[in-house]
Amino acid sequence: MPKPQISAIICTHNRAIYLGAAIDSLLRQTFVDYEVIVVDNASNDQTQSVVEARLQDSRLKYLYEPQLGLSVARNTGAIAAQAEILAYLDDDAEASENWLSALHTVYQENSQLAIAGGKVTLIWPPQTAPPRWLAPELAASLGAYDLGERLVYIEQSGLTPRGLNYSVRKQFLQDMGGFDPNLGRIGKNLLSNEEMHLTELALQAGKQVAYVPQALVAHNVAPDRLKPSWHLNRSWWQGISECYREQVAGCAGFVQIQRGSERLLRGSYKVIKYCQDPAKRFANLAYAYGQIGYLLSALQGMLRPEKIKRSA
Repeated sequence: MPKPQISAIICTHNRAIYLGAAIDSLLRQTFVDYEVIVVDNASNDQTQSVVEARLQDSRLKYLYEPQLGLSVARNTGAIAAQAEILAYLDDDAEASENWLSALHTVYQENSQLAIAGGKVTLIWPPQTAPPRWLAPELAASLGAYDLGERLVYIEQSGLTPRGLNYSVRKQFLQDMGGFDPNLGRIGKNLLSNEEMHLTELALQAGKQVAYVPQALVAHNVAPDRLKPSWHLNRSWWQGISECYREQVAGCAGFVQIQRGSERLLRGSYKVIKYCQDPAKRFANLAYAYGQIGYLLSALQGMLRPEKIKRSA
């Protein structure tokens, strides 16, 4: 039996409430030659039964990964995948019917393309409107991603496609050693930047990274993510993730203290400047709070550099 051309992978941890819709969106794709792999990352809810209810579809496979961590689960899915193109969809997202077709087309047309992802819209909870304090930059923390209606080749890692709608050539991922297990969500912590790190490696290697607007995915916004505390926590872990990513890239040291301090002061100043604007005020408060996490992580790295070396 010939290998599929794309392996669509969902890594999931205790999201049974959304998982069925995510799987169903993949089983409705217009693309023909693909497989769907669900990696159950140490769930203790109804995840397995949600998948088993759909296993009559021969394209669907279930794997259990006991070691908690999104990057670990992604690497497990990559090892099991048969195709040369890996397309990752989050367990609380829903892919448009042409998602895999759009991704497959750009890889076929460009042999130098290593990574591609598409537009992400948001699905708000029923009878819920975005809160007044939620600025556009914080909506990006919820997964929103839109660079327009044309294909865009990414030249700055900060614009990398969202992990909930992210694809990569399997060979390139293997060459880079897989997703860094020190980045990416682990349980309830909100470590991130694993996709950004991989994008940096791709650009350094002379490969290309693309935004494909036709590869559309919608992301469910969980009610708890509409609380200010969630965004503060998200910013804190984003600061820690950014610090680690820089340290792995060889940018550790006092320059991080200087950089983080400048950002903290800038964010704090803007909290005061926009005190009459709820959205801008809170966005800058979250930004400043994240810099505290960044600075504490940088200090820890300076005091214990051997820990970074072992991780890298």
